[in-house]
Amino acid sequence: MSDSADDDTPMLGMDLPETSAPASSGPYRVLARKYRPQTFAELIGQDAMVKTLGNAIARDRLAHAFLMTGVRGVGKTSTARLIAKALNCIGPDGQGGPTIDPCGVCEPCRAITEGRHIDVIEMDAASNTGVDDVREIIEAVRYAAVSARYKIYIIDEVHMLSRNAFNALLKTLEEPPPHVKFLFATTEVNKVPVTVLSRCQRFDLRRITPDMLFAHFSAILQKEGVEAEAPAVWLIASAAEGSVRDGLSILDQAIAHADLDGGGRIGAEQVRAMLGLSDRSSIAQLMAAILEGDSGAAIDLARAQYALGIEPVAMVRGLMDLTHAVTLAKVSRHDDPALAEADRERIGDWAKKLGFAPLNRLWQLLLKGHDEVLRANNPLEHLEMLLLRVIYAASLPDPGELAKLLEKGGVPAMPLAAPPAPGGAERAVAEPAAETPAVLQGEAPASLTIAQIHQLLESTGNHQLALQVYDHLQLVELEPGLIVYAAASALDGDFARKLGEALLNQTGSRWQVRTGEGDARPSLGQMKAAKLADNDARIRELPVVKAALAAFPDARLVEDDNNHQRSQP
Repeated sequence: MSDSADDDTPMLGMDLPETSAPASSGPYRVLARKYRPQTFAELIGQDAMVKTLGNAIARDRLAHAFLMTGVRGVGKTSTARLIAKALNCIGPDGQGGPTIDPCGVCEPCRAITEGRHIDVIEMDAASNTGVDDVREIIEAVRYAAVSARYKIYIIDEVHMLSRNAFNALLKTLEEPPPHVKFLFATTEVNKVPVTVLSRCQRFDLRRITPDMLFAHFSAILQKEGVEAEAPAVWLIASAAEGSVRDGLSILDQAIAHADLDGGGRIGAEQVRAMLGLSDRSSIAQLMAAILEGDSGAAIDLARAQYALGIEPVAMVRGLMDLTHAVTLAKVSRHDDPALAEADRERIGDWAKKLGFAPLNRLWQLLLKGHDEVLRANNPLEHLEMLLLRVIYAASLPDPGELAKLLEKGGVPAMPLAAPPAPGGAERAVAEPAAETPAVLQGEAPASLTIAQIHQLLESTGNHQLALQVYDHLQLVELEPGLIVYAAASALDGDFARKLGEALLNQTGSRWQVRTGEGDARPSLGQMKAAKLADNDARIRELPVVKAALAAFPDARLVEDDNNHQRSQP
C-alpha cells in the first residue's frame, strides 16, 4: 500500500518498500510485502484515522487499546505496526517522543519494522485462541518494557479468540498498566464481544476506491519498470474490490502473465482472460440478442462463451453490469474509464431507447437468475433457460402500455409461446402474463366483465378501488357503459364517481355507475368464498377425510398455497 521508500535493506518481519526493481539475485518478494507502508503518509485512503491519531498524540490523549477493523487488505495490521512505531519512536537524536511521523531510523523504529523488537509482541489469534495464550499476556503486562517507551501487544484476527479467552482479558484490557498498549485487528468486528469493543478506541478502515488503487498501482508499475494499458490497470483496480493486498496480488499475476504473453506490457484483454471475466463485446452481443428477441442467437452466443471457458454465472454478472451501466447512463452517472469508445456509444444508444421501467424489470430477472445459475448443478442449462425467460418476457406489455392499448380500443392476444419480433430493444421486459387483465382479442373495452374490470384496476394501481369491487360490488346489471349495483355500507358515496372516472381513464369510454334495485349477484369475493365452502362440504364427504376427522376431532381443513384444501390438526 505504499508508493515510496528508499531503503533496500533486507528485513525479517516487515519489508521496506523499494523505489525500483531489485538488482540483486535474492528471493523475489511479492508486491504486497515489498510495498507495505512504512509511514502514515504512505497509508492509502485512511486520512480520518491518521488525523485522529495525530491529534491524540499531539494532545497526549492516547487510548490504552485500539481496534482496527475493515475488509481484507486495507491496512489493519500495517496500521497497528505503524502505531507501535509512532508510540515508541525516539527520533534520530534519541530525544524524541511519540509522533505521528516516526523517523524510521532510530533503533525502536528499525527494530519494529524488522519484527525483532522485544517490547512489541505480535500474536495471531487464529492459532492462539485459548485462555492459556491470554494468560501469558496477563502475566507479562505486569513487567515494564525492556527498552521501549511502551510495551505493545498486537493481536491479529482478534475475533478468533474463544469466549473464555476474551473474558480472561477483560479486566487487564480495561485497566492495563500505563506502560502497556493493546492493538487489535479484525475483519469480523461483529464477532468481537461488546464488552471488548467498549474498552477500545475503534477505527473502521475504509475500502480503497478504484481511483486511489489505479493511481497506486500505476506508480508501482512505473517503479517496477512495467508498461501497462490504462484499461488493464482499471480492471485490476476494480477486481481488487477495495483491497490493496488483493489488487497487488492480481498485479503480480498480471506482470507474470505479460512477461510470458504480452512482451512485457500488460494489456486489458490479457487481464480479462487471466481473471476469467467475460468479454465485453460478447456480452454486448448477448444483450443485443436479448433486446432484439433473437433467442437462437442468444443461446449460440452463450454456448460459444462457455466453450471458451467463461462460467455461466460470469455471463449473468456481465449482463447485470451492462444493465447497471445503461441505467446509470440514463441519469448521466456512468463513467467507467476501462470502457472503449465503441462500448460507450453502445451503452448511450441503449440508454436512449430503454426506459427505467424495463431496465428495472430486466435487472430483477437477471438478479433472480443469478442466484439460480450460481446454485445450479448444470449452470449452462440454467443460463439458457434464464435467457429464454428474459427474451420471452419482452413480448408482454407492462400495465402502462396495457392502459394505452385499452384507450386505443382493445388489446391483441399475446400467446406466451410466441417469440417476440425483431426490434424488441424498444419494448419493455414485462411481468408474467398472469398479472395482466384477460381482455380478449377484438373485444371492445365497454364489454368488460366484472372480473376483467377488477384486474384492470389492479394492474393500473387502483388497489383500493379494486379491493372494493372484489369484496363488495354486487351487480344488479352490467351492460356496455353501464354498471348498476346494490347499495352497500362498505361502498361510500364517492365509489360510483371513482369507478366511473377510472373506467373512463383506462378505456376511453364513459360509464354510468349507480346503485339500483333488483336481484343482485354476489361479489367476486363472495363467489370465491361460496366456492370454497362448497369444496369444503364435498371434501368432508370423502371417506378418507371422514375417517381422518373422526380420528382427529380437532383437525380442520385449510387452504394451501395452491388453493387446494387439506386437513390440519
